[in-house]
Amino acid sequence: MLLQASDFKRKIFFIIFDFLIISFSTLLAYNLRFDFMIPQEYISSIYLTIAFLVGVRVALFEYFRIYNISWRHFGFKDTTMLVYLTTLSTLFFVLVAYILRGNAEFVIPRSIIPIEFFITLVLMLILRVSKRLYLESLKRNVDGKSTIVIANIDKANTILRTINAIESEYYPVAVINKEYKNIKINGIEVYSFEEFIKQNIEAEVAIVDRSEKLSTIYDQLELAGIKTIKIASDYTEYGANIKDISVEDLLARNPQDLDKKKISSFIKDKVVLITGAGGSIGSEIVRQCLAYDAKQLLLLDNSEFNLYKIEQESASYNPIPLLQSVTSREDVAKTFARYQPQIVIHAAAYKHVPLVEENISEAIVNNVVGTKNMIDLSIEYGVEKFVLISTDKAVRPTNVMGTTKRICELYAQNVDAQKTEIVAVRFGNVLGSSGSVIPKFQSQIEKGANITVTHPDITRYFMLIPEACELVLQAGAIGKGGEIFILDMGEPIKIVDLAQKMIELSGREDIKIEFSGLRKGEKLYEELLIDESDAKTEYDSITVAKATSYDIEKLQKDIDDLVHSEDKLVILKKIVPEFEHKIN
Repeated sequence: MLLQASDFKRKIFFIIFDFLIISFSTLLAYNLRFDFMIPQEYISSIYLTIAFLVGVRVALFEYFRIYNISWRHFGFKDTTMLVYLTTLSTLFFVLVAYILRGNAEFVIPRSIIPIEFFITLVLMLILRVSKRLYLESLKRNVDGKSTIVIANIDKANTILRTINAIESEYYPVAVINKEYKNIKINGIEVYSFEEFIKQNIEAEVAIVDRSEKLSTIYDQLELAGIKTIKIASDYTEYGANIKDISVEDLLARNPQDLDKKKISSFIKDKVVLITGAGGSIGSEIVRQCLAYDAKQLLLLDNSEFNLYKIEQESASYNPIPLLQSVTSREDVAKTFARYQPQIVIHAAAYKHVPLVEENISEAIVNNVVGTKNMIDLSIEYGVEKFVLISTDKAVRPTNVMGTTKRICELYAQNVDAQKTEIVAVRFGNVLGSSGSVIPKFQSQIEKGANITVTHPDITRYFMLIPEACELVLQAGAIGKGGEIFILDMGEPIKIVDLAQKMIELSGREDIKIEFSGLRKGEKLYEELLIDESDAKTEYDSITVAKATSYDIEKLQKDIDDLVHSEDKLVILKKIVPEFEHKIN
């Protein structure tokens, strides 16, 4: 227990050694000044100098948390702070020495001050970087797995520092970077991928920076016979987080034109109401709004459990949890009247296609009437911006869910918005959302069961939830009202290929793929455009669909007929003529 590391023990250790360093430096400075023959009259000033410098420096180091820095991770920024505080304490010492220059017990030769400063600074820095230098100079774990690092030079350096730690299971043999050749990083040669292959260097593991094009690299590594892939992310000066690759990493879009300043100007200091706040999309929108400094968040959801989870996660920001349904216009109106939201992001909807097919009336009320309520109230209470979360399933829909979302788009585009800017954002599947195929496949793999895919040719667009939500906010920021924005989802992915990659990543050779047949309302491929007459925006990741006119009074009457009709499919077809219901 005595040798077990702790914050308190580390602090005591460094205070003791700082005391010894300052004492030694002061004594050495006086000895150097007087050729190791210190006159008797300077003895008392030596003790006073040591006492003063120890007291001031320890106090400064404690106040600025120098003693809280991990010994093994002491880095450049920490070095800068140490130099700054040591200099500050020395200048303060100069000031005191000048003020007390007439005091016989505090007579200090001027040359002592710079000598002590440089000796102390050098010794303190040596002490603090010693452990890191020791660990990084140790012989690498030659019994570890031979590893290549694929990243830009700065990140590769951080990754190498991380894996060169004494407990690392990796033995780095090469860095892969096409922009740099014939150089070494931390003693490791840098190659392009082609040169690496030519060198016939054997490697078992690849650690890849998350921002690289992982899908392309994955295929290259497979050809090179490297089956174990790790992802590096969350870089700090002290190292990087290294974890197993996931299918989400392979499918990540990583949009290059994300405009964080535009999003910040849209969200910062605003009162934002988010419906469906506890769902997959809604909860991430909450996190993004917090990251972009929203003034107040109103979290609306009709699921007590989901609302509780997101309220607890964001509790330190004091959000307002609202256990309400968007179908209750009277209840939601009270929320608008009380909190006066400036931005409304409407993510509440029933979205699971088979469930909606079995509960058509409920889905129409929740999706269509609920959206209409939110739009109408936003206009009534002068909301600045209303953002509707839509879906690629609204394009030439083959199921009731997609059709209800298309009706919501039509209402958003054609209602008299007055001063409220109303926009819709349409995108495909998001990775990891509730009900998506990835959690389902993962569960089947964990159980050792075969993966079930509905059809060998079925394809879907995919995007990570955080990426999709940031682009939603960016689209909301640039919208002027009446637009349907479409997020660039990249190329559609065959679900059977996705399933195969998940099996490969799991290492389970006993798991096969079974085909179960298309479900009710499911189509082989999704579309993002009804026609090709989309318009570009200033961002490549966002385009605008052509507007569809629909007389608003007729649409309101049609929606009312839809709610009260016995044959709802007929009315759905009337409102959305391109709706082709596929139930087999």
